[in-house]
Parts: sequence; structure tokens; C-alpha cells
Amino acid sequence: MSIYKIIFSPTGGTDKVANSFVQAFGQEAKTIDLTDFATDFHQISLTQEDICMVAVPSFGGRVPAIAAERLEKIRANGAKAILIVVYGNRAYDDTLLELKTILRNSGFCCVAAVAAVAEHSIMHRYAQGRPDHKDLEELSQFAKQIRQRIEEGRIPDDLVLPGSSPYREYHGVPIKPVTKKNCTNCGLCAKKCPVQAIPLTNPSKTDHKKCISCMRCIGICLTHSRSINKILAAIAANKMKKVAVNPRKTNYFSEHNCRFVFLHSWKPSHPMQPLGSAKIF
Repeated sequence: MSIYKIIFSPTGGTDKVANSFVQAFGQEAKTIDLTDFATDFHQISLTQEDICMVAVPSFGGRVPAIAAERLEKIRANGAKAILIVVYGNRAYDDTLLELKTILRNSGFCCVAAVAAVAEHSIMHRYAQGRPDHKDLEELSQFAKQIRQRIEEGRIPDDLVLPGSSPYREYHGVPIKPVTKKNCTNCGLCAKKCPVQAIPLTNPSKTDHKKCISCMRCIGICLTHSRSINKILAAIAANKMKKVAVNPRKTNYFSEHNCRFVFLHSWKPSHPMQPLGSAKIF
């Protein structure tokens, strides 16, 4: 049996959540980085004994399209998957349901799921500093419970998750990174861009048609040469204020004795508005 962390985490928030699960399983995990455009995902083949933490951010209530495309190429062969969706305090809408569908089509057995809050990758004022210590401790408790259920063979026939089909429409955001004059053309952003929107031969440029606004290039730039338009960001932050100002709490989903259990309450609506206080049992 191997433990895998299959992850799409351009700015690191999703990785923080996924690592709390990896640590709970008590052994080193092999990482499959869905942001790496050089990986041939067709060559990845898992086994039924493997346990995978599959973690993605919610982009507009959806699985990032490039992450979905790469997940679909993996041959799971019945590997167990714990679904992890991370969102920036607005809502995760159909992301969990879409992720489950993608994984099942690739041959994964979905055993549990979590939707956790992390600092918004563009509007940092929302969920700033999260996941915090309390979040990570709670996530670790849930991960240990799921580990025990897997060890005892308590695997759900079908993991029921919130969301609607057809999925929420998402066409990206108009906020794209731009380059300042102090760019040194080191090429790091081009090498790490998940969708190759930055040409290696001219890293001061960005192909806005390819760019998915993941903000990785801004986060990793050693000279802080990349940024976003502050006016556009302020307008977007204002629009989000009504739906993202109040702190959200982590949602947990599992199944126990063939009975669906919400380990965290939620109110079905569209877009999804997770509510309630954390309860792990």
C-alpha cells in the first residue's frame, strides 16, 4: 500500500489542507503534482490498496479545468480517494460533486470528502491566515477517523455529496497578472506556470487567453515583479463582500454503517452556502 498526495495547489493553500491528511496516515506520501505540465499523467497507474488524498481548489465553484483534464488521465484501478476541496470563503458550489465524478470515471473509490477554507488567492482579505491552527487540528481529527474506517474496511458504496448537475458555469476571471519593469527574466514563473501561459523565451509576457488566474507566478516571483491590477481587484473584492465576509467552517462528509452522515451541517442551495458549526463524531 502506498499513500499519494494528488494535488493542484498553485499558491499553497490547498497543500496545507492536504498535508494535514497525509500526516494523519503516518507514512510518507508520494506526490503527484497536477500543476506540472511536464508530467505524463497517462503513465500513472495506481493499485486497489493505495490511498490517495486528491486535493484541488475551487475555481468559481468548479474543479480547475486543467486539474480535471490531468486527473482523467490517471489509471486508478480502484485506489481509495479522500476528496479535498479548498475554497476562499465564498462557496464551493459543485466542486466536490464534480471531483467525485471525475475520480469515479478514472476508477477511484471515493471514501470521504472535505471542503475546507483557505485564504483567497486573489482577494487575500477573505479567510486571511486560514487554514489556521484550529482548522488543521480539526482536519487531522477527521483524517484519523477516516484512516480507521479504511483499516476496518468500512468503505461506502457511494459517497453522497452536495452539488448540482449540470455544474455551475465558470468562464474564468478577468484579473490577470502583469509584469513590472523590474522583471529580471529569470524564467521561474514560466517554468512553474501550470498552463504554460508564460513563454520561457520572454517571461515578462503573459498569454491572457491561456492564463487561469491561479496567481502562482505572483507567489513565486523572487523580485516581486508580477502583480494584478489593484482597481480590478478592489472591484472584485467589493462584489464578493456580501457572500464572503463571514467566516465559513469546514464541511466533512463520510458514510457510516450504510447511512449518510454529514459531519458538518450544510444547507442545500445553489450556489452552495455551507453553514453550521463543526462536529466530528
